[in-house]
Formats: sequence, structure tokens, C-alpha cells
Amino acid sequence: MDGILLIHKEKDMTSHDVVNKLRRILHTKKIGHSGTLDPQATGVLLVLIGKACKVLPYLEDTDKEYIAKLQLGKKTLSDDIWGEVLDEKPIQEIENFSEVLQHFQGKIKQVPPMISSVRVNGKKLYEYARNHIEVQRPIREVEIYEMEVLDEKELTFRVACSSGTYIRSLCHDIGEMTNNYGCMASLIRTKVGRFSLTDCVTLEDVEKGNFTLMPTKLVLAHYPMVAYPNIKEVYQGKKITLDCIEDEVVILDQDQVVAIYAREKGKVFRCLRGLW
Repeated sequence: MDGILLIHKEKDMTSHDVVNKLRRILHTKKIGHSGTLDPQATGVLLVLIGKACKVLPYLEDTDKEYIAKLQLGKKTLSDDIWGEVLDEKPIQEIENFSEVLQHFQGKIKQVPPMISSVRVNGKKLYEYARNHIEVQRPIREVEIYEMEVLDEKELTFRVACSSGTYIRSLCHDIGEMTNNYGCMASLIRTKVGRFSLTDCVTLEDVEKGNFTLMPTKLVLAHYPMVAYPNIKEVYQGKKITLDCIEDEVVILDQDQVVAIYAREKGKVFRCLRGLW
């Protein structure tokens, strides 16, 4: 069983919980995913099954879109409402929420939450947090493509962003900009790359057999596809000669993805990753 499965993750489950459940349902161990969702978050989780796990480093569909809700007045360890409350202060009303959001569009610097899997000196930040150890968190650059107010009163907004963006950190920073404490009150991931919630199935659907695996070829569509005539050379991992402009290509065998090749020199290409 090989391919891509789009799951609508429910609340109170980690992304790892979803993978474990799918392993039991589908009777296969080779399952991974392309981006963790917090336990209280819902939405699109792109799952790779079988040989498709090998394409994870080559995916283009890594940008995300979310619908989030901001809560003011509380500072928490995790930068969401489910974490330990560190401090509280009176709320300063935000007069123009849309204008505030526009300050965050483009490339911005973020400090990841303490409750996150970002590593510092070989340990994940949440491990330091559990042991009440203060550590300097790395500043990371992310990109916010779009931000839109959905409900000014409820402080609900839509955000399209690059992979690696923490919406919890964004909520914290919005609070700070408006002289508030801010944290995330809810989160729905509505898109991963070109895939949206309407493309997803639930774990219950998978249990009932109501799902279709998408071919690996679909998530590698950003590469040119080449049907190489002497396909045995590809399966043997040999260098091959190609007359093409692009520096990386996907090799097909009977319309199935079997390898990713990269230009070594001139028309000579080497195997970057076997996918058979």
C-alpha cells in the first residue's frame, strides 16, 4: 500500500496518534506525515504511506493556511489557552484588528513557543519546559503571505504562511504589539499546499474503507516527468544521460514514480532518491 492520504485530524489527538491509528487500520508500519498539528488543533494532515514516505524531503506542498482565534489577557507557557498560565493583565481593546494583522505580512522573525519540538543543544524545547529550565530560543524567519480578519469581535483570522510558522507565536506577538498578553484559543488548518479540507477524509472514513490513496506522482507534480527507456539502469541506481533543461527530474516506469534524478554534469544525471 503506497500513496498519499489526506486526513481531517480531530481534536484531542496528536499527529502521532493519527499515524499510530492508521498503522493499525491499514496494517502497515511505513506511515509518516508532512507537518505536525497540535493536539487541540484540527484540520488537514497530509499522510504518506509506504514508498511515498521516501518523497517527504522533496514535497513542494508545504505552505499552510489556518483559521485561528486570538485570546487576550493571558500569558501562557505554550502560547495557547491550554498551557500553564504564567501571568494575566487587563485587556486593551484592539481598535483596528485588520490594520494590526497587516504589520505581520511578509517575512518576519519568530521565537518558537517553549512547548514545541524545536531543538536547542540536542533537546526539544518542551523537554526544557517540563524541567522548568530556561533556555534561549532560536529566532527563525518565516513568511506570512496573507492575513484576513474573519470576525473582528471574536478576533478570528485567516493566515496563509510558509512551513514552520507557529500560529501560537503569531498570537503572542499580536498581543505584544497591542500592549496585551495574547495566546491562541483555537486553530483549524484549512490547507496544506494545494490540498484543502474538502479533499480530506476522517479516520472513521478510513476504518470503513471510504478513502482513496492519491498517487505519489501527484505530490511531485512540480518536477518534470521523464519516461526513461532503459529503466533497468534506474533500478540499478546507475547514472543516466538525459537531454533536458531542468536540473532535477522524476523518472517514471509505466506512469509510476520510481526515482528522482539530479544533474551531475552536462547531460549526466545521478540518482538522488530511489522510490521503488
